[in-house]
Amino acid sequence: MHAPSLPDRTLEAYADVAGPDRLERLRSLAEALSDRRILHVNSTATGGGVAELLRSIVPVCNDLGIDTDWLVMDATDDFFAVTKAIHNGLQGDGPPLTEGMKATYRSVTERNAAELEGEYDLVVIHDPQPLGMLDRLAEAMPDAAIVWRCHVDLTDPLEEYRAFVAEYASRVDHAIFSRTAYAGDVGALTTSVVYPSIDPVAEKNRSLDETAEAAERDRLDPLSFDRPLVAQISRFDPWKDQFGTLEAYRRASDTVPDLQLALVGAMAGDDPEGMAVYERVAEEAVDDQNVHVLTDLPDATVNVLQRRSDVVVQKSLREGFGLVVSEALWKRTPVVGSNVGGIPLQIVDGENGYLVDPNDASSAGDRIVSLLENERRRTRFGANGRESVRERFLLPRQLADLLEVLVGTLGVDSDG
Repeated sequence: MHAPSLPDRTLEAYADVAGPDRLERLRSLAEALSDRRILHVNSTATGGGVAELLRSIVPVCNDLGIDTDWLVMDATDDFFAVTKAIHNGLQGDGPPLTEGMKATYRSVTERNAAELEGEYDLVVIHDPQPLGMLDRLAEAMPDAAIVWRCHVDLTDPLEEYRAFVAEYASRVDHAIFSRTAYAGDVGALTTSVVYPSIDPVAEKNRSLDETAEAAERDRLDPLSFDRPLVAQISRFDPWKDQFGTLEAYRRASDTVPDLQLALVGAMAGDDPEGMAVYERVAEEAVDDQNVHVLTDLPDATVNVLQRRSDVVVQKSLREGFGLVVSEALWKRTPVVGSNVGGIPLQIVDGENGYLVDPNDASSAGDRIVSLLENERRRTRFGANGRESVRERFLLPRQLADLLEVLVGTLGVDSDG
């Protein structure tokens, strides 16, 4: 187990987007937790939405006076192959779950749990990877409350994977999901729904001055911002369906012949499929000079790409939440997204973007064209998107919801 480096974050940095009432509520909740120690555990420090969330949430909690740590598992490639199979199985597709896979999972999670030092009042376990730590945690910290924060789309899991995870989830004190539909039958006795959020002051989402933006544009050469541009920013993962986005782009380019497509993604440290998917996507796109397949761009460069794209696409087949949708909407860029997982929580069809069936690349292409051909609609959708994210999907709101759950799980009093 190791502790990632963290940026500086203060609650006051969010004063312009949170409003005084929410900031005061956060301070009140923090006061209730001021004598408690909180630990977050996940499986990677880079390349995924969970890591991005923790990188902001943990330092803000400490600024509020809540003693909060974040530890990342140390694990082997074999373990991550198993946990990716579990992730896929929970989303409805995966190989048979063997006894050998279970043994690998238990061995690595128990070894990591044995490395924990110190005492905590509450441990938040993120996603299925660290769930196997439960027995060792119960031995080492018998009085600690355990919260499982599941970020995965659980609407249609394979039964053997659901049952395997339920063995552990049934023993946590509380479980948090990103949608009510995900709670399902995974055994958790008490549950809450907390929508994820973006961090508006992070490098990926903050406003950029002209000089900084120009420098980041240079990194995106040979993309041209003088021609129509569509982008999808996602991990290279089968569920993100970059191939479907390519199909939608090709349909749109029949009408908009100078159209460009940027397929951009990071490599998550706990996802062994990422490089293989990236290579397949790059091979599929290699003969089209208007398609640019890019990986591991700096956050500031992604920021500029989301701002300067005419349309952002998120054509996922399954999606726990899909914060890249809110990232684009925050930057006033309309989004064409699949009607799956957390995407329809963020896109209001016909107001800040369009929703399409996840298997309907043709309709996605038509929606892209309708936005590219109507600048006034793009502008209106962009303004609506900015406000919808301000109201619902910025970090202070998520943090308040999370702290409410932690206060309730620990049974401590908070004002209001």
